[in-house]
Amino acid sequence: MSRHIQLPGEDGHPFTYALGEPCRFPTTCPPARSRRAFAAAHIVRKHTASPQLPAREQIDWETTLAYRRYLWSLGFSVAEAMDTAQRGMGLDWDATRELIHRSMAAARADGAQERIACGAGTDQLSLAAPLTLEKVIAAYEEQCEFVEGEGARVILMASRALAACARSSEDYARVYDRVLGQVKRPVILHWLGEMFDPALAGYWGRSDLDEAMEVCLDLMRRHATKIDGIKLSLLSAEREIALRRRLPASVVMYTGDDFHYPQLIQGDEQGYSHALLGIFDAIAPAAAAALQALDRGDLPGYQAIFAPTVPLAHHIFQAPTYHYKTGVVFLAYLNGHHPCFSMVGGLETARSLAHLVRLFMLADQAGLLLDPEQAAARMQQVLVSAGG
Repeated sequence: MSRHIQLPGEDGHPFTYALGEPCRFPTTCPPARSRRAFAAAHIVRKHTASPQLPAREQIDWETTLAYRRYLWSLGFSVAEAMDTAQRGMGLDWDATRELIHRSMAAARADGAQERIACGAGTDQLSLAAPLTLEKVIAAYEEQCEFVEGEGARVILMASRALAACARSSEDYARVYDRVLGQVKRPVILHWLGEMFDPALAGYWGRSDLDEAMEVCLDLMRRHATKIDGIKLSLLSAEREIALRRRLPASVVMYTGDDFHYPQLIQGDEQGYSHALLGIFDAIAPAAAAALQALDRGDLPGYQAIFAPTVPLAHHIFQAPTYHYKTGVVFLAYLNGHHPCFSMVGGLETARSLAHLVRLFMLADQAGLLLDPEQAAARMQQVLVSAGG
């Protein structure tokens, strides 16, 4: 097969693109020793499934679980049923329950049950119905009980329903106090910024992020024994570092910053962040190799591996950021992890053809195409389907 492909240029004229070398990173890795590393994993849709079917019947369960095994083989822990898995954008609570159940069964079969944590939120509530704090608490309790009943650690997700009905920071405190008071194991809090979900604007009852940080810190200090860490997804390295330096001693930072992850994971003289990242789904081989270099104390190697992944990450997570899932799934498709480029809710159309073409080139330049010729053939199929 050819190592060249005709691609549409930004000016509308086609050009010939020469592919680089195949991915040279290891195909398996042990878990990193120096950092905890979670990859938030996507779901795979059956190409033949009717979009009118419930979400749980559209999912290709075998291929979805195979991708989790792939992440475990590279040494990652899996953050399951997060926004990367289209929570709130195609994946409802019914499908989420089955995803968590199946993933935990796969984890136990692979001896990876301690390397999975699952999102618990309130998305069984309709935002169109009247909402109260008590309903939000009950929804959180139901999901936490389910996740813990499956044997998984809870990632306590930010709640659209809470953001919709809370009137003050005290309302947030009331809800989180109740929920954290009942969990059996320390949880990972998740503060998801409005760039990832506009419905979460003003979370913690404050529109000013510095004031919101104080509310969040106060909560973590009161419940330090019930909180393992916090995943911060604000795409601001400065704010993450500031919060990281003020955390209770027993609480760790999990970066959710898909722009600045290399520097935040590397850290500084006052500390570092662990990782819980959607971008690690897309760049898993490079991320695994970089973390192994960090374990060896090879900072130049760590930085050199991550450097070409950053332009790719910026592209995948460009505004509107919440459509990043399309890029994550597209790259997995290019790499042969599933047979078609199709997403629940039709989100494969959320990014333009030009965006996908640029993603293809950036992934190649980062050395992340496992088989460049196969990836080119799949890119060609997408171009033909789009009339290119």
